[in-house]
Amino acid sequence: MTEELIIRRAELHERDALTDLCMRSKQSNGYDDAFMAACADELSVQDSWISEDDFWLAQTREGRLVGCIRLSLEEGQRTGELETCFVDPAWQGRKVGRQLFEALFKRVQELGLSGIGLDADPSAELFYARLGFVTTGRTPSGSIPGRTLPRMEMKLNAGQGL
Repeated sequence: MTEELIIRRAELHERDALTDLCMRSKQSNGYDDAFMAACADELSVQDSWISEDDFWLAQTREGRLVGCIRLSLEEGQRTGELETCFVDPAWQGRKVGRQLFEALFKRVQELGLSGIGLDADPSAELFYARLGFVTTGRTPSGSIPGRTLPRMEMKLNAGQGL
């Protein structure tokens, strides 16, 4: 059974709590403290992400933040970039990611986008593949010199959802 969550736009006052969520989720993939320190800047939620991008969060009825997702758009482009997608470790496997993606796909349909791209954490590649993303190559990590990440893309048709 899927837990009933509230999916809504993130607010600026939640920036630090969202950064904490992103860090805990990333570290749950088995990364050590040195790796996490190297990724801290890249994972720290910026005010501009909340004010300029489509940034949603999932929260319980009690108000606990359990997931977040962010879509960025470049002016004049027909594709979006999935920049952030994290689920609280205690909530992984409970369909939080799927509910966040439902919100993302509604927004993508509103915008009439033809595709979504992302640079995946290697441990999340299978999750994205199950949603319909296809690995198209490798891209350099923004935090770890010499490390590459799976580059994934999803082509969209009008009305497509999960």
